[in-house]
Amino acid sequence: MKKIRVLLADDHKIILEGLRAILEPEFEIAGAVEDGRTLVAEAKRLSPDVVVADISMPRLNGIDAARQIRKIDERIKIVFLTMHSQVSYAASAFEAGASGFVLKHSAPQELITAIREAMQGRTYITPIIAGDLIDSYQDGSLQQGELKGALSPRQREVLQLLAEGKSAKEIAAVLNISPRTVEFHKYRMMEQLKTKTSVELIQYALEYGLVSQ
Repeated sequence: MKKIRVLLADDHKIILEGLRAILEPEFEIAGAVEDGRTLVAEAKRLSPDVVVADISMPRLNGIDAARQIRKIDERIKIVFLTMHSQVSYAASAFEAGASGFVLKHSAPQELITAIREAMQGRTYITPIIAGDLIDSYQDGSLQQGELKGALSPRQREVLQLLAEGKSAKEIAAVLNISPRTVEFHKYRMMEQLKTKTSVELIQYALEYGLVSQ
């Protein structure tokens, strides 16, 4: 029987090595990457069955990477393995097309189960937050996803790179746009989010999980 091919993504090498050790007995590890942009490129190149990714990653966060991967090939299943236990992160993950949401402090078997469930076309969410997620949908309290949705995908890309300390010229090179366009996106976001300084803009990126603390 052909093994399920899994692509790993996390910005900590020790986590990647641990995941490889846990998953290799049962799955084929197609590759391992350390940032969101490389994840998108490798998902396109390798066409894995499943991507196991962190949410907070350099250059492009996992949720926006998931959106891009699903546009490239919607057959690729995405399972998030993250330290973020807030319901709003899980909601954003599933809105981006994820099939699973597992916390890093969960038992290894839970991740294996999530991968299996994803390949069966089912959704897996760690039991610790499953009830809270359902309650939040029912009572309409999931405002974080709505706030993040106020920004376009390109704006979120620019904002993440700004928050990582990159200059307009460096961002322009990464995104293949002009520095002037970067500045336009920056000031448009400040206008939309009613922030007055770059610091406030970066605080927004931190608050809504576009970059890690």
